[in-house]
Amino acid sequence: MAPATPELISPRSPRVSAARRLAKRNFRGKERLFLAEGPQAVREAAGHRVAGSPTLVDLFATLDAAERYADIVGEARAAGARVHLAADDVIADISTTVTPQGLVGICRFLDTPLEEILKGRPRLVAVLAHVRDPGNAGTVLRCADAAGADAVVLTDASVDLYNPKSVRASVGSLFHLPVAVGVPVEQAIGGLKGAGVRILAADGAGPHDLDDELDKGTMGGPTAWVFGNEAWGLPEKTRALADAVVRVPIHGKAESLNLATAAAVCLYASARAQRASGGCRSVTES
Repeated sequence: MAPATPELISPRSPRVSAARRLAKRNFRGKERLFLAEGPQAVREAAGHRVAGSPTLVDLFATLDAAERYADIVGEARAAGARVHLAADDVIADISTTVTPQGLVGICRFLDTPLEEILKGRPRLVAVLAHVRDPGNAGTVLRCADAAGADAVVLTDASVDLYNPKSVRASVGSLFHLPVAVGVPVEQAIGGLKGAGVRILAADGAGPHDLDDELDKGTMGGPTAWVFGNEAWGLPEKTRALADAVVRVPIHGKAESLNLATAAAVCLYASARAQRASGGCRSVTES
């Protein structure tokens, strides 16, 4: 059998140009498509569906990657994705990473309307209000997934969920739980409160201490954590919407915690309290 040859050898081909444009937000929004790079993201995308349709539309792979990740390529084909063998420089042209791993997928948008999330009576939600760094947004999404959260909400003042850095930082978690995007913070908090969810704003200067809240047993019910901007936190009008403004205690000499670390601490505190009260599944359940 003759060795496989790349189908796409020119970065100037229309198919490659269309994929490359998805690195820009305006093109992503127009096409409602985004890039997912690397074996983990592509594997998760291949197994995901949006309203019954496959999420993964196209997969670009170098010859080496197609051989190394033959199982992922097979899953992509089985899911209905078009698989394109491409030259290394073509993949490098589409990729947004310094060292591409040889697999780049094109996926359909998969955000969920807030109303649909609320119908599910969520018990643990992360709300990203004014979060501007895409890496932080993806990492918080990953933390929420790991803590067993039911959903993530990105407000209209936060970064684009489908920014390649956000997708990459989520390490596949983007495909694991519902995410609402572009929701005004007042609408997000109002909707969650209407669904019986307690709103906790995470703020290093908050009057309530996380350890005290755990000791008092107030953390076992449905909870949404609101996380603010990396540099200046939450504006006063957003803090005023919360049921409580809570700080993570600093027991050592560190000046503060970064956003993603604070989010992980807060989400896991709620997850543990909810499991202890019998109100939330264990994150180790299958």
